[in-house]
Amino acid sequence: MSDEGIMQFPCRFPLKVMGPAVPEFSERVAEIVERHAPGTPDDAYSRRPSSGGRYLAITVVVEARSQAQLDALYRELNACELVTMVL
Repeated sequence: MSDEGIMQFPCRFPLKVMGPAVPEFSERVAEIVERHAPGTPDDAYSRRPSSGGRYLAITVVVEARSQAQLDALYRELNACELVTMVL
């Protein structure tokens, strides 16, 4: 096992981010992702509203270079006041 654990980097890594269905949520998630995984294309994102339309789930597949990069991305997403949950 390497220092990076069981994952081999670089790799494509999906993140699911949930929050309110407001325009600022999508924008904020994209800004945070761009800081940690620059150049993530628009087609790496998919969005799905909740059945009641109050929440939005954004799945983004990033090109992960290290566990440290993913950890920093998770920390910043979780610290965002608009983010309800990150999986």
